[in-house]
Amino acid sequence: MVIRSSRGVRFPYEQFMENEGIPLFEEVAGSGDVTQLPRKPWARTGGTGTFIQLRGTFESERGIYIQEIPGGQALNPERHIYEKEIFILEGRGLTETWQGDGPKITFEWGAGSVFAVPKNVEHRLVNGSREPVIFMAVTNAPRVINAIDDLNAVFNCDVPMFDLYGEGREYFNASDVRSAEGRYQGVIWHTNFIPDCRGALLDDLEQKVSGGQLTGYRMGDRFPHGHISEWPAGRYHKAHYHGPGAILLGLNGEGYVLVWPSALGPHPYKDGHADKVLKVPWGKHSIYSPPNAHFHQHLNTSEGPAKHIAVYGDRIPMGVHDLQDGSEGFVGYVSFREGGTLIEYEDEDPQVRADFAAELERKGIDFAMPPVTYREE
Repeated sequence: MVIRSSRGVRFPYEQFMENEGIPLFEEVAGSGDVTQLPRKPWARTGGTGTFIQLRGTFESERGIYIQEIPGGQALNPERHIYEKEIFILEGRGLTETWQGDGPKITFEWGAGSVFAVPKNVEHRLVNGSREPVIFMAVTNAPRVINAIDDLNAVFNCDVPMFDLYGEGREYFNASDVRSAEGRYQGVIWHTNFIPDCRGALLDDLEQKVSGGQLTGYRMGDRFPHGHISEWPAGRYHKAHYHGPGAILLGLNGEGYVLVWPSALGPHPYKDGHADKVLKVPWGKHSIYSPPNAHFHQHLNTSEGPAKHIAVYGDRIPMGVHDLQDGSEGFVGYVSFREGGTLIEYEDEDPQVRADFAAELERKGIDFAMPPVTYREE
C-alpha cells in the first residue's frame, strides 16, 4: 500500500493560488478600486492578474481574481470544470467559445458587460482595442478544487458537462425574459449576457431601500445568480444578514458599508459594541463581501444615485444556514420581528442615521431619508 505524504493543513485552492505566481490581496470585507491592485504576469492564462480573498468568499468557497489583457492581445484558451462569471471593468473585446470540433460562438463586450462561462466549455478572451482590458472574475473554483484536489481533472477533463449549442448558438444572446418571484414578487432577469449592467433597467423594491430599485438576474443553471440595485442620493439600505457568498461590485456613486456580527443584535452602538462595527468605504470598481451572518447595509454619500451589482448562487442563494421560510422563499427582506433577518428603519440603531446625516452635511449633500419613529425594544 502506498501512502501519500501529507500536504499539510492548507486547502488545495490556497496552494493553487500560490503556485499560479500572481499576487493575493486579502482583507476582511472589501477592497477599494480593484483595478488599482498590483498585477503580475500570469503564465497559465496570459495577461496579468491578482487573486482576491475576503473572509466571506473564503467561508463560501468563492474565488475572485482581477485580470488585464494588454491592448491588441488575447488570453490563452482555457476550460475548467468550475463555473465563472466575468465583469468587464475597462476596455472592449470579444469572447470565443467552443466545444471539441464544434463551431465557435463569438460575442462582443465592453465596459459594464457581464457574462458567465459554463463549466468545461473552451473559451478565450480577446482585447479588441489598443487600450488594456481589465475584468473581474468570480468563480466556484475553490469548492471544486478543494473537493477534487486534482488540477489535471479540473483543467483537462474530456467529459462534456454542458451543451453549448443546445440553444442553437444563441446562448450568449442578450435576453429580456423576466419573471416575478417570491414574497414581494421581485423581478428576476433570465439572461446569460448583460451588455451593460450600468444602464440596465431596474424594478422598484422598497423592501430593501426607500426609493430604491432592485432586479435579480439568473445565468446558467446553479451559478451565478445575483442582482443589480440602485438607490437615490442621501439614502441608505436597510441592514440585513445572510450566509456568506454575496460579492458586490460598485458601479456608480460612492459611500460606505456598515458590517457587524448579527449575534450583537440590531443596536450595536447603543449596546456598547461600536468597536465591532466595520465601516468599509466603497465606490466605482470597489468590492465587498459580508462574512457569514453579519448585518450589513449600504449608504450612499454621493451627489447622485448609487448602483452596484451582486453575484451569489447556487440555486438557493447563500444557503449556508437556513434562510428559507418553507413557503415564500428568501427571508433577507423580511423583518427580524417577523422571523426574517432584516432591520426596518424604525428598528435600527439611531446612531446609524445620525452618523449618515453628519457625513452628508459635511459633504454638502441633502439628507433624503423619510422620517422615522423608533420603536421600543
